[in-house]
Amino acid sequence: MPGRAATVPETGHGAAPGTGTGKRAVRAVPAWRRSLRPYLLIVPALLLTGGILYPFGLGLYYTLFDFAASRPQPDLVGIENYRRILTRPAFWDSARVTVAYAVGAAAVETVLGVSVALLLHRSSRVGRVLEKILILPLMIAPVIAAIMWKLMLQPSVGVVNHLLEPFGLGGVQWTDTPTGALLSSITVDVWVYTPFVAILALAGLRSLPASPFEAAAVDGAGWWFTFRRLTLPMLWPYVLVAVIFRFMDSLKVFDIIYALTEGGPGDSTMVLQIRAYLEAIRFQRYSFGISYMIVLWAVVYLVTMVLVRYLGRIQNRAAEVPG
Repeated sequence: MPGRAATVPETGHGAAPGTGTGKRAVRAVPAWRRSLRPYLLIVPALLLTGGILYPFGLGLYYTLFDFAASRPQPDLVGIENYRRILTRPAFWDSARVTVAYAVGAAAVETVLGVSVALLLHRSSRVGRVLEKILILPLMIAPVIAAIMWKLMLQPSVGVVNHLLEPFGLGGVQWTDTPTGALLSSITVDVWVYTPFVAILALAGLRSLPASPFEAAAVDGAGWWFTFRRLTLPMLWPYVLVAVIFRFMDSLKVFDIIYALTEGGPGDSTMVLQIRAYLEAIRFQRYSFGISYMIVLWAVVYLVTMVLVRYLGRIQNRAAEVPG
């Protein structure tokens, strides 16, 4: 009955005198304690959610004012910060650079990652050794990787130009031209995060069922036909997961570009994250810089939702479930 205390038998020492059964005395557990246990399990999730939502809500609140170092008593401006951002050519230039960076990095990493996974999927001693080496770039902080590449790409003393000099390609200004700076930033991103895509794709390859491939081999199907008709359709959900993670992360890149070019030369690598940082920290226009971040969050959220829905349809198709 509700409200009654439950009794839980417990074994061990402390049996009633004279019984000789070796069982503990029965201890009563109040019903309210039993009903409270499921709610205690969600306390960590609630704390984590609160830790995320509170600063986000506070930042959203700040964007409705004109907080700045030069304005100790800010005024309520409503959506004026967002209107100013969306009407500035600098915002659209940064948005263009951000999209170009994200698309370029995600596309190259996906192609290279899947290619590496296909090579490593063939069981061999070399493949097993390369699997261990593959994760080394992921163990390096992106800022450290960008600084390493910045030194290697130096026009006069960099090792990259030194290696290319016999081919007549020495002395290239890798990070001093708009196109070169963007390509160099994408190169560093590809070097760091291609192993992430490769590991996900390799895990997907090893989880695919063997019977379709055995049937294709019996029928005499070639490698390209097997890859195009069997491997790629079944592997595509895993690849799309990697694309979602990498594209979402590339849209909000900061560390690699800031360490390598600081957004230059000019505004050629001025992505939205760096522009928000400059507005909020260097120029001390706090509300304006936070508004940049809220706009970027909205873009990342919408893009991720579209990709996740597409992932759901791909997974249904791969499992032969009507979408």
